Amino acid sequence: SIKKQIHLIIDLKLRNIPRLINFYSSYRKYTHLTNAEKLSISDFYPHIADNTPTTPFDAHYFYQGIWAFRKIKESGVKSHVDVGSEIRWVGLLSTITNVILIDIRSFETDLKDLIVKKGDILNMPFKDDSVNSLSCLHVAEHVGLGRYGDKLDPEGTKKACGELSRILAVNGNLYFSVPVGEQKTYFNAHRVHSPRTIIEYFKDLKLIKLSGVTDSGRFMENTDIDVFGEFKLCLWIVLV
Repeated sequence: SIKKQIHLIIDLKLRNIPRLINFYSSYRKYTHLTNAEKLSISDFYPHIADNTPTTPFDAHYFYQGIWAFRKIKESGVKSHVDVGSEIRWVGLLSTITNVILIDIRSFETDLKDLIVKKGDILNMPFKDDSVNSLSCLHVAEHVGLGRYGDKLDPEGTKKACGELSRILAVNGNLYFSVPVGEQKTYFNAHRVHSPRTIIEYFKDLKLIKLSGVTDSGRFMENTDIDVFGEFKLCLWIVLV
């Protein structure tokens, strides 16, 4: 609810008060150290949430990146097409194979093994059955919600899965991930689907491998689809 969100924002700001006090205290101590630079308020660039006992990370993106990179590397493909995945991961992938990235928000890069093309996941510039190696990681759940400038469409995720199926070649590999759990739309962030709904969206393809990670960060590799009904997590699948 809106009331809950307001309380959350207030709580976060209140929790930052001790951090801001610690930041200013550290600043004062630093400026009095021998050989310290002369600093002014205009030099402030506070990072007040990084002093933690452990390194925080997004387990979904961390494990899915390793999982997909390893699978694609093991396949030995000379070229690969990615649709909208996290660009740092795509950049790393281009060190082991030639990559074409299709993204609704294009960008320029000087990497010789990465070609970036602006495109729509619902209408991709490839012929039917033409892409042998294809990935789409944590993307389809956003389609149709307008978050990234795409057109509003309640069936966006389903249609995206259909378009990925259309361009995938016979015996090609699709590396795909979405959040799964109780079906719900969190407008305009993303959708959550049941794992069996996702499999149904890819009814023309065959499921080869299935892995995932729970919200608590537990990595489950090569598991069964029935296990995923117990968790709200990220689902990773390889389809052909």
